[in-house]
Amino acid sequence: MKIVKNDNVLVISGNSKGTKGKVLKVFPKQNRVIVEGVNFIKRHTRPNSKNQQGGILEKEAPIHASNALVVCPKCDTPSRMGHKVIEDGKKMRICKNCQEMLVNAS
Repeated sequence: MKIVKNDNVLVISGNSKGTKGKVLKVFPKQNRVIVEGVNFIKRHTRPNSKNQQGGILEKEAPIHASNALVVCPKCDTPSRMGHKVIEDGKKMRICKNCQEMLVNAS
């Protein structure tokens, strides 16, 4: 998966199409990501020690990783990511538009 935590992404399909947000959590086995401010669901909760009142809470749900494009910080456009092996054997992500290396923002 080429999307990592703290990346800025653009949602390219679904109800939140066109929304930019920051990746809060990544689920690589399910190939899904949680993006800030995207795909809200309503969760009905009982009152408990954490939430004294209970009621209906809104929170973000995961979306499929193929529905999000990473926004390159240099060229500021949503673009696909590639990998490039550098001299010391490390794999770095690169922007397919401007060939700029992205630092993993974990």
